[in-house]
Amino acid sequence: MSFFQKTDGSGVLLLAPGDNIAVAASDLPAGTEREVGGNRVVLEREVLVGHKFAIRRIARGERVIKYGAPIGVATQDIAAGEYVHLHNCTSDYIPTYTLEAGHEFLKEAH
Repeated sequence: MSFFQKTDGSGVLLLAPGDNIAVAASDLPAGTEREVGGNRVVLEREVLVGHKFAIRRIARGERVIKYGAPIGVATQDIAAGEYVHLHNCTSDYIPTYTLEAGHEFLKEAH
């Protein structure tokens, strides 16, 4: 059975079954309450369009799942409704350690 996300006017997209995060389809203010993937979620802070938030608790060390695939790992416990970004998870797509103060990409010597 295929899964197609329907635009329901909630301002929230759950991209695949089994995801533990959703994406804001519009700017969502702090306190916004939605049911997402069978979970009641209250946003702790504003989540801007295109950004992610947890739809259930994600434990430190647990995979962050988007599009039905892992996109990173939680670096701390993340509560349902909490904004999900590089402050609380690593990315499987970019070397996030380079974003820390004092770290940067090395330039090749020519």
